[in-house]
Amino acid sequence: MESIGSVWMWGGFVAFVLGMLALDLGVFHRQAHKVTVKEAAVWSLVWVALALAFNGLIWKGFGADRGMEFLTGYLIEKALSVDNIFVFVLIFGAFSVPEAYQHRVLFWGILGALVMRAVFVGLGAALLASFHWVIYLFGAFLLITGIKMLVLRDQGFDPRSNPVFRLFKRLVPSVDTYHGAAFTVVQDGRRLATPLLLVLVAVELTDLVFAVDSVPAIFAVTRDPFIVFTSNIFAILGLRSLYFLLAGVVQQFRHLKVGLSLVLVFVALKMLAVDFYKVPVAWSLGVIAVLIGGSMLASRLLPGTPVRELR
Repeated sequence: MESIGSVWMWGGFVAFVLGMLALDLGVFHRQAHKVTVKEAAVWSLVWVALALAFNGLIWKGFGADRGMEFLTGYLIEKALSVDNIFVFVLIFGAFSVPEAYQHRVLFWGILGALVMRAVFVGLGAALLASFHWVIYLFGAFLLITGIKMLVLRDQGFDPRSNPVFRLFKRLVPSVDTYHGAAFTVVQDGRRLATPLLLVLVAVELTDLVFAVDSVPAIFAVTRDPFIVFTSNIFAILGLRSLYFLLAGVVQQFRHLKVGLSLVLVFVALKMLAVDFYKVPVAWSLGVIAVLIGGSMLASRLLPGTPVRELR
């Protein structure tokens, strides 16, 4: 499959990501602490600025079309990542995770998500390169997901009901109390999992589900694996700071789920119509921006039933 990414570009980008993660955990968040809104806002701006700077390099080096593809893919992933925040709020609330330890869970959870996204991007690119009809499979899957999200947006979510999570809890010996920021603890010569490790498993399972939805969505914009991967990763890297910035107010955007579901439906229809009409990338960017911005504006302007408390 044709790609702008050379071996050096892939290696350089991966090295950059690993370096930023090491700097994040090893320097700025070496000690577990409650992340303030100001700190989250600064880091959110940093990640957005880095993504836009990278977008500028692609735009300058490979042209406006490639630059627009990255920007549209990044916007799609950024929008869909807000849905992760809803679920993270529920998970941390369900397990009563102390605020000081939430960043540590999200760091390792998102590190796992990066690996999963790389695997899904590689598989998706290989399938699309070998079997064109897979684009219709992706489109149908996203259409069903978008409609399901729209219909079931008010239903509750219990991470402890996941069968994989229940199996993990049954097989892995664990304790019932938190032991600082540790994922495991040794008691009576046995290494036991703390509730924080169970929370991490719940977060990873959530990331896996979102990866299945989000990676095909970017392939509707571009078939270039490098652009798909980099736009996806930049959105994921900024997810932690976005969570701490929005966790307290995300419940107020009661209509945001509608916007996100309509984005998936639009992307799905774009995929299904690919052999009949190719929607310009600029139009896609505009439609997605209007859907997300409109749903957020509607949440603030339109009256509605108060949103159920998630904490």
